[in-house]
Amino acid sequence: MSAANPHLLETEDGASFFWLGDTAWELLHRLTFEQIDFYLKNRAEKGFNVILVNVLAEFGGLTVPNAEGDLPLIDLDPARPNPRYLEFARSVINRAAEYGLHVAMLPAWGDKLTAPWGEGPRVFSAEEPQVAQEWARRLAEEFGSYSNVVWILGGDRPAYIPSDPRSGSYRQAESAGLSPEIDWRPVWDAMATGIHAELGSRAFISYHPQGGPDSTSSYLHDRDWLDMHMIQSGHGGGHDQPIWDWIARDYALTPIRPTMDAEPNYEDHPVSPWPKWDPKNGYFDEYDVRKQCYRSVFAGAAGVVYGHHAIWQFWDDRYEAINHVDRSWLGALDRPGAHQVGYLRRLMDSVAGLEGEPSDASIVGDLGSGPTRMCACGDPDSTWLMVYIPTSDREIQPRGNILSSPHSSVWFDPRTGVELAAVGFEGKYRTPDFGPDWVLLVRRC
Repeated sequence: MSAANPHLLETEDGASFFWLGDTAWELLHRLTFEQIDFYLKNRAEKGFNVILVNVLAEFGGLTVPNAEGDLPLIDLDPARPNPRYLEFARSVINRAAEYGLHVAMLPAWGDKLTAPWGEGPRVFSAEEPQVAQEWARRLAEEFGSYSNVVWILGGDRPAYIPSDPRSGSYRQAESAGLSPEIDWRPVWDAMATGIHAELGSRAFISYHPQGGPDSTSSYLHDRDWLDMHMIQSGHGGGHDQPIWDWIARDYALTPIRPTMDAEPNYEDHPVSPWPKWDPKNGYFDEYDVRKQCYRSVFAGAAGVVYGHHAIWQFWDDRYEAINHVDRSWLGALDRPGAHQVGYLRRLMDSVAGLEGEPSDASIVGDLGSGPTRMCACGDPDSTWLMVYIPTSDREIQPRGNILSSPHSSVWFDPRTGVELAAVGFEGKYRTPDFGPDWVLLVRRC
């Protein structure tokens, strides 16, 4: 995190770092090295700078060899990692570095440890946290010398389940034959301890939670090893989950940590497919992706993680289609949303640096709600202000010092990354009548 602004991130040399991640959970499991090289090059060209990778993959990750013919563990034993698999992972980290990409590494997907769902097999347990600690330590020993590796624990699972039989997680745990009373936080603590044993303060660790409003702040805020909060606004709650409120909640906490939406709507993911998908709900598209990404970032997030439903699972016709995937991963590489989140990073890098902060109070009047909710950010000295407006033909009135001195104003098109002149009248701006969404960018001259 940044020493100057602990809400944001910076590199070791003090440069601001806007985290633009891509979700590649099955990368080490389903792709050959040549395919991985092709994928990484594509992502770097679009502006991504972090790739989220799972060491012990979800779907057959411990029982089905990867595309190079190797399993990660010998005899399902975390104490016996396969040297060939580790070497393959090392080659991927090296190639990512050549493209200027960080690898956010998950030591294990959540189903290898926790309820309430997943095929496992569960090779880590609350009864033997030292097994998880040694596994994470070994990975840190193998990969910790790389400056482009950061760490994410979790993997789409809660760290523990509150003792509430009415909760969905509680019922899912029972149906899986697991005790909902287990607190898995000591196992995640053990993994963090293993990483720190090798890397000390050089380790940067976060945690990828399950979908919904509960972020890492709900159950890990008191952990000293947690360097950044993560939220998953996800795919099961329909459109326009109030990510701006969830980011604001974590932004206000002490001690201050960066926070971000680590899994907003995946592009081309079926809308609310659980327990059974109604095709009338359709799929999330690039507009859904833009709304959630921009509003999370403008609400104070240190970055965001994009995902495509075919790419996280690297689906092609060799595999079972998970959750109504509608195209191959190769056919998904150049979907509109993947380009457009790159424009978001470029925009933030152009103005924010280490000075950006949420600034909804800079807008006069109603911010809207749900699909119409606007979000604003700016800098403490009022030298710039940005407002994300998710609907077109709408009037915006900024307030504050920025309009009382010479300034320039443009409409930034989040679909194309192109800027258009914006002309205000008596301090008010009206979005173009096409869109649907726009960013108003005002800079003091």
